[in-house]
Amino acid sequence: MSEHGLKNIIIVEDEQEAADLLRSFIERYGKENDCTFRVTRYADAPSFLDAYVSADIVFMDIELPGMDGLSVSALLREKDADVMIIFVTNMSRLAIRGYEVRAFDFIVKPVSYPNFSFKFRNALRSLGKRRGKDIWISNKDGKMRLNTSEIVYVEIMQHILIFHTVRGEFKATGTLAYLQKELEDEPFSMCNRCYFVNLAYVTAVRQQDMYAGDVVLRISRAKRAAFMKDLSDYIAAIGGWESEK
Repeated sequence: MSEHGLKNIIIVEDEQEAADLLRSFIERYGKENDCTFRVTRYADAPSFLDAYVSADIVFMDIELPGMDGLSVSALLREKDADVMIIFVTNMSRLAIRGYEVRAFDFIVKPVSYPNFSFKFRNALRSLGKRRGKDIWISNKDGKMRLNTSEIVYVEIMQHILIFHTVRGEFKATGTLAYLQKELEDEPFSMCNRCYFVNLAYVTAVRQQDMYAGDVVLRISRAKRAAFMKDLSDYIAAIGGWESEK
């Protein structure tokens, strides 16, 4: 996954020194990894929530004046369901409640650069996976571009591929080998020999069935072990919550 390209980062931190330290770590990471970031800092919850339009990552202090970071993040989720939240706090017992607002991870103060860079790298990689990449599919009518993040699963029927996406179904010509090459490094896995599933849409696995919203697909005995490993690896990659280093 490429980490290049401008990323919009917001720091919500009332302590100037702590905010400056985070900004310096972001700038250092950018220089070391050839990344570009736009960094904005807010010192309190009201100014942040009033001004918020969009961001890639929000570093959220939990101990803010007037409103704690968990409450701020709950209000943020009403505006943006997808922005990545990383808590920065000296109260790890509260940060662990981040699952309530689907926080990606947390960093305990005092923040060290090695720990920060480890967490930040994981966040950027996960961000890239969420956004997907563009691929082209072909059929008798011509070509069409799809982003992999739109694909829920692909149905394989000999040399016909049916892309089940959030925008509808699209048929294309191709083989499993072609499909695996196109979706290399993307979070897809075979749940049986007919279905190549986007793990980002999996909501549950119950016995031999895999659920992706209203879609239910059967997991074959031959593919189950590999599929469950891929799913576990994906959850670990996007879920964050690594132990503190």
